[in-house]
Amino acid sequence: MRTALYPGSFDPVTVGHEEIIRRACALFDRVIVGVLYNPNKQGALTVERRMELLRDTTEGISNVEIAAFPDMLLVEAARRCGADAVLRGLRGQADAEMELQMARMNRRLAGVETLMMASSPETVAVSSSVAREIARFGGSLRGIVPETVREKAEKWLNPAGKD
Repeated sequence: MRTALYPGSFDPVTVGHEEIIRRACALFDRVIVGVLYNPNKQGALTVERRMELLRDTTEGISNVEIAAFPDMLLVEAARRCGADAVLRGLRGQADAEMELQMARMNRRLAGVETLMMASSPETVAVSSSVAREIARFGGSLRGIVPETVREKAEKWLNPAGKD
């Protein structure tokens, strides 16, 4: 059984993340979407809420699992879940530079292979940070986060209820 780990902060999950998950499910027997802690990012949503949004997004996809891997390196998370590969989505050249550096280090540290998937033109401008900023000021996340989680994400990311 071929297993892929798709790691990220998913703060919140976006339509770009959803696209990569669905495409990965067609390539792998098992796809684990792993919520990891990134010390370089300040989270807006709790890990539990991120996982809930991911579960709602992937409901009905039989070969997806949602898991949290707090306080560990990506290579350790890959080892723990028995991943054959780590998946990363690429929106553009800036993503590619950073991801290549991390992929090389993960391979050096633990022999973990990284597969990179280019995002579609429809999702290239979508990011979690954009979603957080729009929601913070009361904007609609339609077309930015999966429709199945839009209302929850808007509510959770705009606790002040700014309209």
